[in-house]
Amino acid sequence: MAGRECYHCRQWVAEGEPHDCWTTTEAALTRDLSLDLREAWERLRETAAEYGEQRIYASHNSIMFSRKSCYFFVRPKRSFLELCVFLGRPLKAPVVHRAAPASKSKFWHLIRVTHRDQVEAPITDWLREAYDFAGRPGKRVAPAASTLKRRADAARAKSGAGTKKKTAARKPRTTSKTRATKGTKKTKKARR
Repeated sequence: MAGRECYHCRQWVAEGEPHDCWTTTEAALTRDLSLDLREAWERLRETAAEYGEQRIYASHNSIMFSRKSCYFFVRPKRSFLELCVFLGRPLKAPVVHRAAPASKSKFWHLIRVTHRDQVEAPITDWLREAYDFAGRPGKRVAPAASTLKRRADAARAKSGAGTKKKTAARKPRTTSKTRATKGTKKTKKARR
């Protein structure tokens, strides 16, 4: 029987048979949650859905909430819900387990939720801030001076301008052979 083994799920797939183990659904990701976690998930989803127009979809092990870009996602774990919230500033709070820059203008924050009662301020405030931040048009960051210089040099090289060789300004090349002979002369002088 011809076929292949899926490298994601290690399941044998017969030739010509459709197989899609990569995509998933919200129901599949939240099916095995305990009652407390399921209530916390429902409250999170309801709260986020009230903010306005957005796309909510499942992707691999996460449930994503996005406007123009993802503003937060939830990874359902066995004993907690892991929230990853993208904000324009770093947070320092006891509920934030980790935070780091995601890009020049965004920071990601990991928050663990274990009960429905945790889905209230300040977490809901941060979710709202992330929703608003994701809807803003991005600021164009001016390129660094080194980038501008590199672009100008590349443009000059393309056009052929400034290709004259500067032989007088160059230092004589030293090869590994000349370095080795210089080193041996010094050591011989030092021995005498």
